[in-house]
Amino acid sequence: MTQHIKGFSKLTKEEKIDWIANAYFVNPTEAKQIVTQYWNSNETLQKLHDEFIENTITNFYLPYGVAPNFNINGKSYTVPMAIEESSVVAAASKAAKFWGERGGFKATVINTEKIGQVHFLFQGAFEKLETFFNTIKPQFFADTQNATKNMQKRGGGILDIQLKNKTHELPNYYQLHATFNTKDSMGANFINTCLEQFAKTLENEAHDYEAFTETEKNIQVIMSILSNYVPNCVVRAEVSCPVDQMSEDANINPREFAEKFVTAVNIAEIEPYRAVTHNKGIMNGIDAVVLATGNDFRAVEAGVHAYASQSGQYRSLSHAKIENDIFTFWIEVPLALGTIGGLTSLHPLVKFSLQMLGNPSAEELMQIVAVTGLAQNFAAVRSLTTTGIQQGHMKMHINNILNQHQATKEEKIKVLDYFKNTTISHSLVVDYLENLRQ
Repeated sequence: MTQHIKGFSKLTKEEKIDWIANAYFVNPTEAKQIVTQYWNSNETLQKLHDEFIENTITNFYLPYGVAPNFNINGKSYTVPMAIEESSVVAAASKAAKFWGERGGFKATVINTEKIGQVHFLFQGAFEKLETFFNTIKPQFFADTQNATKNMQKRGGGILDIQLKNKTHELPNYYQLHATFNTKDSMGANFINTCLEQFAKTLENEAHDYEAFTETEKNIQVIMSILSNYVPNCVVRAEVSCPVDQMSEDANINPREFAEKFVTAVNIAEIEPYRAVTHNKGIMNGIDAVVLATGNDFRAVEAGVHAYASQSGQYRSLSHAKIENDIFTFWIEVPLALGTIGGLTSLHPLVKFSLQMLGNPSAEELMQIVAVTGLAQNFAAVRSLTTTGIQQGHMKMHINNILNQHQATKEEKIKVLDYFKNTTISHSLVVDYLENLRQ
């Protein structure tokens, strides 16, 4: 079997598919049909998608759903969610309805500071480097003026640049630690452009600095890159209501439920094994909206989980308490998001999502995303502490099982009716379906 090829990137899309089909599949014709059936019939739209990344051969579809009835700071939203996992959209919608009847969600952006660093090696005394840095600091701002002028017009730009001594952790290692405000753009390209100029300025000014020896003049820049850890780009979302309003089910005592809920969240605050799954549920909501709005969910994930570990132990991102018979549930989460730049002006569904949300600013989108994460977490913990997570999840998942086994319309009706009030598992559904067919 052929597994290596030269010049693959120079092949046409059709040639790439032919090579893959013939190299890796017993039935090349069937393989090509699978790939090409996901092409968009609109050639202009397909060309747009083809050019998002390299070596594109087809489109990979994810379901795009909406969760209505979100009341955030007194404003109503229908939230777009792109995700493949059953029950996530339904859970978010149910939580939105529950809290919409109890005053809605409150959200506040605490800060929007983003970070970038120039990592470099310097062989000399820190005091000498510090004097040099303080001398040339204005030059960093001057040399990036062309890159920052448009951002400054929008109220953003470089906030500060600091010199950090990291030699106690790695010999000769220092940083230029810069903070930025990028307004409605996520700002990765802007930040990286500034950082690369900082690096050039650092090297050039060091070379001409008369107080440095020849060795000290040769500052070695290792890399210049933004950080996806943004502990000062944080949004808070919360809900609260009297404890006696905490249940819609006559079979569930509202106080018992509220107390059990708080205990469940407290467990996630002190037990990492639970915290990881707890936070994964939060990210079900966050990632789905981040993806639907054309933002970088990998960057968000990395930053969020680092934030959850800032105490030295991985902990819950959400918190809950009961004080004076008031239940309060909240989350503080770092979110570096953008509503301009990137895919936001290219991908038609991203533009659709942002328009459906009322063309929010980056700060407003931060609030919407954090609220969706909180709603998702509320729904999950409520299920865990009352009926159990599997009841709702498996009811949503049963259609996937039936489709996997190519159930007919009539078979689906019978299976869904049978499991209406019966324990659901993958094996039980398959066994019942096979019995029906016999």
